[in-house]
Amino acid sequence: MEDGEDQEVYETDLSQLFSQEDEVKLHVRIFFEKLDEEHNKINQFYKERESEVVEKAEILNKQLQILVDYKQVLSHLRLQKNSPSSPNFGSSPPSWSSVSPPRSSNYSESSIELAENLSHDQMYSETEEVIAALDQRNSSTRNYSGTKTKLTKQGKPKMGVKIDIPAETPTRAIAALTSSLWEDLVKISPKKEYCRTGDQLINRKKVQSAEKMIRGAYVELYRVLGLLKAYSSMNMMAFTKILKKFDKVSNQHASANYLQAVKASPFISSDKVVKLMDEVESIFIKHFASNDRKKAMKFLRPQQKKASHMITFFVGLFTGCFVSLFTIYAILAHLSRMFSPPTEIAYMDGVYPVFSVFALLSLHLFMYGCNLFMWKSKRINYNFIFGFSPNTSLKYRDAFLICTTLMTIVVGAMVVHLLLRASGVSPGQVDAIPAILLLFSLALLICPLDIFYRTTRYCFIRVIRNIFFSPFYKVVLVDFFMADQLTSQIPLLRQMESAACYFLEGNFRTHHYETCRNGRLFKDLSYVISFMPYYWRAMQCARRWFDSNDVDHLANMGKYVSAMVAAGARLTYDHKNHDHHSIWFPVVIVTSVVATVYQCYWDFVKDWGLLKQNSKNLWLRDDLILKNKNIYYVSIALNVVLRVAWVESVLKLNVNDVQQRLLDFVLASLEVIRRGHWNFYRLENEHLNNVGNYRAVKEVPLPFHEMDSDG
Repeated sequence: MEDGEDQEVYETDLSQLFSQEDEVKLHVRIFFEKLDEEHNKINQFYKERESEVVEKAEILNKQLQILVDYKQVLSHLRLQKNSPSSPNFGSSPPSWSSVSPPRSSNYSESSIELAENLSHDQMYSETEEVIAALDQRNSSTRNYSGTKTKLTKQGKPKMGVKIDIPAETPTRAIAALTSSLWEDLVKISPKKEYCRTGDQLINRKKVQSAEKMIRGAYVELYRVLGLLKAYSSMNMMAFTKILKKFDKVSNQHASANYLQAVKASPFISSDKVVKLMDEVESIFIKHFASNDRKKAMKFLRPQQKKASHMITFFVGLFTGCFVSLFTIYAILAHLSRMFSPPTEIAYMDGVYPVFSVFALLSLHLFMYGCNLFMWKSKRINYNFIFGFSPNTSLKYRDAFLICTTLMTIVVGAMVVHLLLRASGVSPGQVDAIPAILLLFSLALLICPLDIFYRTTRYCFIRVIRNIFFSPFYKVVLVDFFMADQLTSQIPLLRQMESAACYFLEGNFRTHHYETCRNGRLFKDLSYVISFMPYYWRAMQCARRWFDSNDVDHLANMGKYVSAMVAAGARLTYDHKNHDHHSIWFPVVIVTSVVATVYQCYWDFVKDWGLLKQNSKNLWLRDDLILKNKNIYYVSIALNVVLRVAWVESVLKLNVNDVQQRLLDFVLASLEVIRRGHWNFYRLENEHLNNVGNYRAVKEVPLPFHEMDSDG
């Protein structure tokens, strides 16, 4: 081993591996030089990551000790408050506004039960001892993060500790604001969620939030340790296989000696990771699982959901049912002349919007299932990117099952609708079937019972809530990824507007379709609905710029603003009955071309990470997951073609109303397909960025931070 300035470099001594010179010595030397190079890379990487994780563990342990002391003081305060003869605690104990590294504490829930049996004098004295101990530790010269702490003339530390809970949601932001106002302005008796210790208020809810944050940080720390352990074992296995192959090809016996050197390397010989994993397990069991190991392991080692062959069976079954029912529907529609002039208006204005909504939704689910299949097959860690739990996240079989089940139900409802109309049932009663289908789907979405993928349904609702209240929620990838999906489903939202107007206005009873088609409110809402997905996405970009101060987010916001302008111009042109002599025609052309060029540039350069001039893969990027480079060039061309589908909405082919509706549905379907195609490359680029920056676990902010006091 040779000592460098920052690292130890291993170099193989070939004289120890081989007893005699031979003609392949040059090739052997080259082989072992390459092997040494990889060996040193592995060692250096492992030592860097190991030192980082040890440092994180030390900081996290000190955070936990502060949390334990906070909880212990709160428990004493609660016991004294509930005691009928307790003294006025607020005026007696000293202030403890500066909390530093605590001593090891054995606090648990059982301590409360034991304390209930103590006299009031004992409880009061114990509380005084805890706070005094905290104050005494504050006079030490180091705080919990290992930095120096300045002392005032009285020997009190000038640095304190505050609980900082990130305001990631509107609720937390409002709570943080009210908490700050209460602590700074109100010095009278505190609220229920506050406790007073001397001149400081402790917020119980903040302590509970801090506990959740620290628990999450321990879970992520355990995952990092598990990845380092797997990294060590996999590289040891790789060295073993490589050297065995070398011995076999060269008829040498060098593997034994070299493997001894590998086993002595830090990434194999160091036991810090294993010891730290045991320590994290014991800490988690004690403080976050009530000494229940099984419960702790559910957090630390979540088991991935195994693929069920029954899901594959049902996917095939529902696919067959869907094809059969669709064939029956096509035959019945032809026999009943549903699309003939007398009945086409009633069907296309009343029933078609609802069924097209479900069709577009099912197509999007199918594309998402294809995305999941491709991400899994190409080992793209989509669960980590989206922040999903591996044991509850949707698998591609599940997506296909939901898609086929939904379409089977929808086509079945369409067949029943046709049969009832053909049998002479009142149209007002028959046309209520789509409304019943919508209500059933909404009820299933919000159903609290643990059936039909409740975790996924509630996750979807949370993400939609975050999007709807943009920019008040902190934006994570799954939020803006879903918002991008909504920008491709504007036709679906417009169809939902038509269906809502049709049923809420009672048109399915009166069949006065012009109420929705020509109403002023309906036309005004069409602008709002067309703008909303772009507005939400723009607000997300504004929030990300506010959080990170990255100008790229403002440029991205400009893309969605240009899309809003183009969408508004096309909608106005559509309301003008596509008059090519109108001033809106050139406006539509200019705004749509600008928005399309802007979107294509951002797709290829920013979202997909392509078009790199100096890339070893011409006009692509250096790292590619797909082996065939031609697929990327075809994908670029396909994305451009599908991006300019708006041309049809401007030119408007000379077709009747039914054909125009079907053409619009085809164009909306092509946009959904384009979005599914875009999704794969977007996550591929994100995955490669994570790999390049060694991001395999999420960073969890810690709640306790230093603050200056006036001392």
